Amino acid sequence: MSMKKQFRTLAQPYYWVNILMALSYLLAKKTKPICSIVFAGDDMCELDSRENEILFFLLIVIMIRSRKTGSVNMINYLSSSFIYTKVANAILWAYSDFRYGLAFLLLCILVGMLLPEPTYKGPEHITYFRTIQAFEDELAQNKRITWLVCFYTVWNPNCVNFAPIFAELSAEYNFDTLKFGKFDIGRFPEIAQKYRISDSSLSRQLPTVILFKNGKEVERHPKVDAKGKLLKFFFSADNVRASFDLNNLYKQCVEDKLKQSKPQQQIMNSTTTTTAAIKKTQ
Repeated sequence: MSMKKQFRTLAQPYYWVNILMALSYLLAKKTKPICSIVFAGDDMCELDSRENEILFFLLIVIMIRSRKTGSVNMINYLSSSFIYTKVANAILWAYSDFRYGLAFLLLCILVGMLLPEPTYKGPEHITYFRTIQAFEDELAQNKRITWLVCFYTVWNPNCVNFAPIFAELSAEYNFDTLKFGKFDIGRFPEIAQKYRISDSSLSRQLPTVILFKNGKEVERHPKVDAKGKLLKFFFSADNVRASFDLNNLYKQCVEDKLKQSKPQQQIMNSTTTTTAAIKKTQ
């Protein structure tokens, strides 16, 4: 995601309201007119040792969780940190006054109801497959087409969160020879068996995204290492772009299309020239 696009995203109410809530306690403490009213005196406008410990612990937690989830840009960092900043602020407000802590929790619930996290609502170019045979027939008909296929279930939270990201990628990279597909392995478990994907409620393989080139699987995430251990993968748009090299794939598809069109154009030009020459001799 470009920096310009990230700032456009941050302009949405969900982000700036949650940022204000994440900074609410610090802003109240460091803004003297507010601090004097809320905390009853200028002598209360400095952070004590316990408050510093809570903020330091919050910073450590956010750094660890962001690293584990694979956050790769400002929006990812913010989205993954909001829950922790809200918990920390609730503790800080309650530490100051139990009533403040309760009011902050009620505010969090209200904001969560009125301002859900924005998701992609634009166009998508996704083929939904129902049987293995339908997909294998599609692969066999034209091996020049590269397929990026998402295996998902409707009840898995990770799949639900990834759905708008996959839809946005399909709208961005769809081409004649680069297509996107999806399999609901919750409804069709035989597909999960075919591609060795666990669809249990405890599965860490959901979603699984596989890249098919020339009719064969060439890349998948999450991967399984040589010891059979599943490697964690964070399904952000940037991670999927980088891991499957979508930019270069799209570029290659466009270049191949242009190479194919040139001989056809030359044949048409040659035919037109020949026809003109015949008419001239007549």
